[in-house]
Amino acid sequence: MMFVCKAKKNPAAGKRLLVSITVLGSAGPIRFVASENDLVAAVIDTALKSYAREGRLPILGSDLNNFVLYCPNAATEALSPWDTIGSLGVRNFVLCKKPAEEKATSGDGKQAAEAVAARKSGSIWKTLFNKSLNAKVMSH
Repeated sequence: MMFVCKAKKNPAAGKRLLVSITVLGSAGPIRFVASENDLVAAVIDTALKSYAREGRLPILGSDLNNFVLYCPNAATEALSPWDTIGSLGVRNFVLCKKPAEEKATSGDGKQAAEAVAARKSGSIWKTLFNKSLNAKVMSH
């Protein structure tokens, strides 16, 4: 006689979704399955580990506190690390490094002005995205 043991579903785990995270400057999105109840911080951590495991460039590091996750079609502000990933009802995100604190230097006046303008408009991820596109266009 053979017994088949069925795995019990955990109702607290919530629905699972395929998350697609685009990293600025990388070739393509990272995709993995996450629970809709997973915290944004946990999703960033998983994305960084997947990114490193795949050997993608540029090298990002593994400290999730240096990164923010944006939902490009929902808002211009970064998601809170304590929000759940399924709270917005979307599956596509953009992962960016947190902007470094500006230091008053005379040589970086243009970059500092761009950063201040981006901060005022609340669209830092758009500015970073445009810079990454400009860098790719100029390098080819």
